[in-house]
Amino acid sequence: MLPAASWAATPDPLVVFAPLQLPSPPSATRSASGVPGAAYWQNRVDYNISAKIDPATKSLSADETITYTNNSPDPLGILWIQLDQNIYRRDARAAFMPQYEVRTADEFSAGYQIDRVTVEGGAHAYAPGVVISDTRMQLRLSEPLAAKGGLVRVHIVYHYTVPGAWGGRTAATGSKNGEIFEIAQWFPRMAVYDDLRGWDTLPYLGSEFYLDYGDIDYAVTVPWDYIVAGSGVLTNPQNVLTTVQRSRLAQAALSDKTVMILGPDDVGKPASRPTGAGVQTWRFHMAHTRDVAFTASPAFVWDAARINLPAGGHALAMSVYPVEAVGAQKWNRSTEYVKFAIEHFSQRWFTYPWPVMVNLGGHGAGMEYPGIVFDDMHDAGKDLFWITTHEVGHSWFPMIVGSNERRDAWMDEGFNTFIDVYASDAFNHGEYAPKRDSEYAVHGGNPVDEILPILADKAGPTILAPADLISEKYRHAVSYFKPALGLVLLREQILGAARFDPAFRRYVAAWAYKHPSPSDFFRFMQSEAGEDLSWWWRGWYFSNASLDLAVGTVAYEGGDYRRGLHVDVLNQDQLVLPAVIEIRFVDGTAERVTLPVEAFFKGDTAGLDLPTNKPVRDVTIDPDHVLPDEDRGNNQRAVK
Repeated sequence: MLPAASWAATPDPLVVFAPLQLPSPPSATRSASGVPGAAYWQNRVDYNISAKIDPATKSLSADETITYTNNSPDPLGILWIQLDQNIYRRDARAAFMPQYEVRTADEFSAGYQIDRVTVEGGAHAYAPGVVISDTRMQLRLSEPLAAKGGLVRVHIVYHYTVPGAWGGRTAATGSKNGEIFEIAQWFPRMAVYDDLRGWDTLPYLGSEFYLDYGDIDYAVTVPWDYIVAGSGVLTNPQNVLTTVQRSRLAQAALSDKTVMILGPDDVGKPASRPTGAGVQTWRFHMAHTRDVAFTASPAFVWDAARINLPAGGHALAMSVYPVEAVGAQKWNRSTEYVKFAIEHFSQRWFTYPWPVMVNLGGHGAGMEYPGIVFDDMHDAGKDLFWITTHEVGHSWFPMIVGSNERRDAWMDEGFNTFIDVYASDAFNHGEYAPKRDSEYAVHGGNPVDEILPILADKAGPTILAPADLISEKYRHAVSYFKPALGLVLLREQILGAARFDPAFRRYVAAWAYKHPSPSDFFRFMQSEAGEDLSWWWRGWYFSNASLDLAVGTVAYEGGDYRRGLHVDVLNQDQLVLPAVIEIRFVDGTAERVTLPVEAFFKGDTAGLDLPTNKPVRDVTIDPDHVLPDEDRGNNQRAVK
């Protein structure tokens, strides 16, 4: 686990290929093969929430019941609850993070106002001791919650003001036909108690989520003319939709083409709603999820189409957006993109488990939640496709595979960016391919070259650096682009698709609705793919090592091409990768050989003796330009 700075100038095989001590050792809960161990446990949390939005004051008030089941082997004398809305307070710790120093007045709020907390445990209810610390709330129980199945209910009554557009993760955004409320991270949520750290109570500084799974029922009361779209299935359509809208939804559930549920001409018309006054309560249910979010507005155009899942299953793709977003290459295609993304990722990696996926055209947060994503009403063309596919892809990482984004952002952003690459290639014969996901991208440039500035930047953090310590300068490159490229290289250059794809699919299945650590992923891929990858994890993930392969000596044996060709391949930096060596002959033909990393086990020079029966023109390392080689000027040498 040596950082690049500790390596010598000349690569030492005893360091480059040394056994790697992973951060989390195997245990009864986490196997040495990277799967959940025989004693793996995970706590469960279910929520029942009734909320109301008051557009006049831009406030949300709610009454929440948390049912928490302690499956751990430990009695719990305290509970920790996440209060993410407190990030909007002026005195929040996040307000002092460099990326959040500039905000306008409407981008602050007073955070959560907790009106009442009651704990129901055993036969009695009581007010627990409450300590609020930044974005966390500790509840001190009157008696410990029993291990291995103990259950407690927590009732919280609260309210808060929806802040302005900062961050976009909860916002009220103006549009031509009214405010769009984007409501996320909107209810106090249980922190995770796990086998790695006990209570995981990192404050919310902007890095995203770590949550347990359960069922969530929620109700949202809004003015009569509002449409609400959210995570999960709408359970009372007969109360909040017209007969025509319910009929159109039924049609959409059978249609591979987008069906308009509420068209641009319907927006703002009383006839488009089942009642013309007062309020309406929309009710939703989502099973086996770690979170829910929703949007509400009188401004929505709404369309939908059927999603076809493996083994004959179905779900519903939906989009809601204001009339400003309507257009043939704009949000009219959003549901097409959602449908494609869910079908593609389900076929390739793991079947989408929820009944609905909603794409919201609003402020433009580019944010993901189970069953709903928040995107920009102004996006169009490739930008709308790429952001939609990326945010929908988060359904797999981290909504299904529940990694700890607050600590290891690369395990959701990097994995998701990786699966995006192949989705872009597959959509509509490559309409928006190739996917470009680097701030160093140059039109027509090679993606492997775009990582070179990061590998060369000695001040740059490694992939495994804590998420909150990665500055905005490096965040995208280190959390998204580098880990995604690392998986592309692992799949296409190191293991090959025949080994990588089944292993990656089994990783998703093994850790679906569970909490893998980086060590679990590294162990799983090694065990399933049948390869000791210590050198790769160390070079690419634990450090910012660079690759520089070079052609050294090239000479005929005994000066006669009929006796064969000797080639020295030099490893001149700390990263190693398998490499294709191409020998081009004078007659225009060529032959290739793949040099494995084992060729450098004994030193920094690999000697190849290649049979030849005709004159050779030159020798080239990586002729297809698929490796992130820092100096391609030494990758070719002519034979004299």
